[in-house]
Amino acid sequence: MSDSKLLRGTFVLTLGTYISRILGMIYIFPFATLVGAVGGALFGYGYNQYAIYLSIATAGMPMAVSKFVSKYNAMGDYYTSRRMYRAGLKLMLVTGVLSFLLLYSLSPFIADLTLGGADLDNSLEDVVMVMRMVSVALLVVPIMSLMRGFFQGHQSMGPTAVSQVIEQFVRVVFLLASTYIVLKVVGGSLALAVGFATMGAFVGALGGLAVLLWYWKKRKPHLDKMVQEQKVTPTRISTVSIFKELFTYSIPYVFVGLAIPLYQYVDQFTFNRTMVAAGQKEIAETMNGIVQSYVPKLVMIPVSLATAFGLTLVPTITRSFVNQDYTALQKQIDQTYQTIMFLVLPASVGLMALAGPAYGTFFGIEDIKAGGTVLLAYAPVALLFSFFTVNAAILQGVNKQKYAVISLAFGLIVKIICNVPFIYLFHELGSILATALGYLVSIAYTFYLIKKHANYDYHAFIKRTVLIFIFVAIMGLSVKLLSFILGFFLAYDQSRIAAVVITFIGAGVGGIVYGVATYRSTLLERVMGKRIINIIERKILRRRPANG
Repeated sequence: MSDSKLLRGTFVLTLGTYISRILGMIYIFPFATLVGAVGGALFGYGYNQYAIYLSIATAGMPMAVSKFVSKYNAMGDYYTSRRMYRAGLKLMLVTGVLSFLLLYSLSPFIADLTLGGADLDNSLEDVVMVMRMVSVALLVVPIMSLMRGFFQGHQSMGPTAVSQVIEQFVRVVFLLASTYIVLKVVGGSLALAVGFATMGAFVGALGGLAVLLWYWKKRKPHLDKMVQEQKVTPTRISTVSIFKELFTYSIPYVFVGLAIPLYQYVDQFTFNRTMVAAGQKEIAETMNGIVQSYVPKLVMIPVSLATAFGLTLVPTITRSFVNQDYTALQKQIDQTYQTIMFLVLPASVGLMALAGPAYGTFFGIEDIKAGGTVLLAYAPVALLFSFFTVNAAILQGVNKQKYAVISLAFGLIVKIICNVPFIYLFHELGSILATALGYLVSIAYTFYLIKKHANYDYHAFIKRTVLIFIFVAIMGLSVKLLSFILGFFLAYDQSRIAAVVITFIGAGVGGIVYGVATYRSTLLERVMGKRIINIIERKILRRRPANG
């Protein structure tokens, strides 16, 4: 495949992933308006379990299958790639059915643990129903994930990108439409509405699978021809050996991808029980919905976009490491870290400065006081999420992926040890503190390993970070002062419109202050590159670039 076609394929896949992620994040805002914090908690109970069981069922197969197919196709052994595909589909069917049966049958036990044996806003029957409705998706998604990996291994990114977008679009439309119809049209219960919302995962998966089957039918003659015209002797490898090779590729991706679901898993089994023990029974599920379902979605928007931007440099990091070009490696890791700090830190501080109005804007004013406090505490964790993800990718790039798994284990142990006592002492904020401490331990360990195995020197990064901190502090103070002044005229805790006005004016002013400061100081150019400056000067300042 030519470089231009490969780049085009990568762009298509990246674009599809971006669109899918954005759809997967923004739906929560209208959904929260419909079901409230208690409904959000119920939704989280089902989806957290689904995420864990899906990870078990798929076992990181998309990336593993892609790598397997790429390897054997490069050898001209298309027959072995097709053998793996047929065997893999059977395996995914089996693991999907087993995961479905396991989650379906264990739902009463898991629901009881989730509610802590207490009579809360959501009943045991409600939680069981939601978990069982979302479990149906496990019958379809593993098969779909393997098909995506197979197409990617053939350097065909379109099927994966299109199916991701269609899956997410269908899921979100079904989720919001069914929730609205159940609650507003037929007058059904909150639990039934949330149950149908979680079933959107199954309906969306059917849409994604239909797209992949269409692509398979369209491209099968060409793929069959490749196998029929194969010139090399097929590799003598047993089906068991094929699966062993696949799992060797997939295990690191599974564990690193499980980081956030595993942290949420710990909270699901400890949060309500500990809140009740701490005398907070009346607000336990409201706080659960805010802490576990709503605020993380808002915080993860800048994290996802900035991390994806930073991760684009990881393939070049791998190349430099393989070529033992440590000078280039130093620059590339510097660039990755500075990009994360430059984009995520101001977003986190901005959310902190506008915590109350921002929560009211996106989730309504019903629980705005509690939601604002939680957002204020949760926003800094965005930086820890970002560095954990990027550090894990860098360790994979320098062939030390096992340490990414070990770092996750260290952080998870800290979360498990600290969660109950912290929630007991600090209530809902204790869960956030335990999460932050867990990620802090993980990234401290990975920072040390990157220094050791990539010969990375942090001096330039620390120096640049100090400057970023100064500009972010100026921005944060400006936004907080503006928010304080606007608060005299607009009561954001009593009107969602007022919250929206303060949020968007504050975000706009913050963006201008930070943008002007970093542009004038040349920090923007040094971190993001000359190309960004040229775009700003041409599109925004209407100025012809000096070099240009």
